[in-house]
Amino acid sequence: MSSATASETPAADRAYQHVKSGLLDGSFPDGELLSEGEVAGALQMSRTPVREAFLRLQSEGFLKLYPKRGALVVPVGAGEARAVIEARLALESFAIDKLAIEGAEAMAAIGRELAAHPACDGTDLSDAEMHVADRAFHATLVSAAGNPVVTDLYNTLRDKQMRITATARTHSARERITHQHGVLADTLAAGDAEQTKALLREHLLGTVRALGIAGGPYLDPSSEA
Repeated sequence: MSSATASETPAADRAYQHVKSGLLDGSFPDGELLSEGEVAGALQMSRTPVREAFLRLQSEGFLKLYPKRGALVVPVGAGEARAVIEARLALESFAIDKLAIEGAEAMAAIGRELAAHPACDGTDLSDAEMHVADRAFHATLVSAAGNPVVTDLYNTLRDKQMRITATARTHSARERITHQHGVLADTLAAGDAEQTKALLREHLLGTVRALGIAGGPYLDPSSEA
């Protein structure tokens, strides 16, 4: 954000954007206690707009305020995390099925587009940029199905997706994630919808496992859970 743009943005909004960005990219991890004073100091503003931002984020379920102590980053429960990933699998699988119905040409076109996506390499991306690229890769797949209702549903999961997967998308996991993205794109381009969906399931199951959460019967049909 340029200095001119920053000066035009209300302080409370700047504080909100700063803290929320930290929540979504994992800079402010679950269980951390955020200080009004520290955030205000980092942004060179008074505590009042920071307090307003904290209240807004509390209403969205990200923070829990403790008077005179700060704001606790509310941990994401295993059930919520699994539910979000299950929803992603359902919506992205729909997109693959829809593209398959449209034919090999439609599948090949989106497959080629995804193969060239930064999320299939990520070598020159910072962790934060890779985090955004990963989300954009999957959103591109969903959007390609051409169903605005499904696209909107997927987009409503955006913040929850990014926050939940922040801890799973570590730098050490980048090689695995980018490789899986590339294989997904190539299989889609080859017109194999069933194999693409199987690879997608395994890809998302890897995210759940990285979070230390059991996949459950939908994500992991081979499990007993």
